[in-house]
Amino acid sequence: MSEDSITLQRAAAAADKLEIIDLSSNYMRGLDRLDAESELSVFWEDAWCSYGTYEGGPAQFVMAALATHEANHHFLGQINIDLQGDEAFGEVYYQAFHRTHNERNEPRDLFISGRYVDRYERRGGVWKIAYRSELVDWVREEPAADEWFKGSKMILGARKPDDPLYDREAMRRRYSA
Repeated sequence: MSEDSITLQRAAAAADKLEIIDLSSNYMRGLDRLDAESELSVFWEDAWCSYGTYEGGPAQFVMAALATHEANHHFLGQINIDLQGDEAFGEVYYQAFHRTHNERNEPRDLFISGRYVDRYERRGGVWKIAYRSELVDWVREEPAADEWFKGSKMILGARKPDDPLYDREAMRRRYSA
C-alpha cells in the first residue's frame, strides 16, 4: 500500500471519527436545551436505547427524561471510537448536572458521571447512533447552591428557543467605539 493511500485512509478515518464525536456533542446540546430536533437527529429511527430506567426507541425517551428539570448541563470527556467499516463502537465519558426538586419542592443539584456505550452505523454516507446504553459511574445529590446568581447580570443558559444559542442575529452584533 502506498504512502498516499495510507494517508487518505487515515484522513477518512479521522473524518468519520469527527462525525461520530459530533453526534455526542449534538446529543448533549439537545438534552441541555430540550431541543427535540437536535436530540433526535443523532439517532437512526430504529435505534435502541438502554438507559436502565428506560428501554426502547429514542423518540419515546429523549424529551421526557429531562422535561421536569429546571436546568441541565452536560459535559463530555474522552471519547473512544473503534471504526469497523460502516459500523463503529464507542465509549463516551460524560458528567451531567441536573437542577431538580425534591418532594417538598426544594431545589436540588444532582450530579451524574458515567459513560455511554454506543454502536454507530453509517447509512447512505451518514453516521448516526444505532444503539446507546448509559452506564452510571457515580452520583451526588445536594441542596441547590447558586444563591450568588440571584440578581446577577450574567447571561444564563435557557432552553429552546430562549437560549442565546438560537439568537444568531444577536451573535452578529459588533462593537463600534
